[in-house]
Amino acid sequence: WYHRRVREAVVSTQSTGVPDRLIFRDAHLRLSLQPYLQLTQAVLAGDLGSFSSVLERYSEQFRREGTMTLINRLRHNVIKTGIKSIALSYSRISLVDVAEKLQLDSPEDAEYIIAKAIRDGVIEASINHDKGYMETHDSVDVYRSEEPLKAYHARIRFCLDIHNQSIKAMRFPPKSYNDSLEDAQKQREREQQDLEYAKEIAEEEDDGLL
Repeated sequence: WYHRRVREAVVSTQSTGVPDRLIFRDAHLRLSLQPYLQLTQAVLAGDLGSFSSVLERYSEQFRREGTMTLINRLRHNVIKTGIKSIALSYSRISLVDVAEKLQLDSPEDAEYIIAKAIRDGVIEASINHDKGYMETHDSVDVYRSEEPLKAYHARIRFCLDIHNQSIKAMRFPPKSYNDSLEDAQKQREREQQDLEYAKEIAEEEDDGLL
């Protein structure tokens, strides 16, 4: 049961970044799962320093429980979250500072990671290779443009067209509909004539009997 909980915590942190909190609230396993909770907190914060510290402190436990390979893969998640946090906090930042904040070995490592984050759509930014800095771009807020208004007008026009077509169809029915009404009226007239003719015959027969 404990090992299943451990793997759930690590795998869900790797796939979604946010494991189910109930995993860490189990009264019987809370103490044993404390290292994994600290790992999760480091991933969510994008704090590579804390992540490395937890990894070093509990490395023997992680190896013993067979989770070290999975945990090493979480490093990418930590860096990705850290890059997103930096991009939100700075409009321009040097690659040297990025490497320092993410505790990378060199500005070249920071440049590679930033380029990958841009390519994967994690952040909206560009790299000035000559001057050695990253510049973030404001993401386009579609709700501040005219696009929602255009879409709204298009939907209104569509609804009005349907309404107008419905009214027109009610006022001016198709010719086939009028033809069927005329046929029904003629049939009722013939039935009425037949009924009156039958009454006349019956009255004549009654007179003959008298």
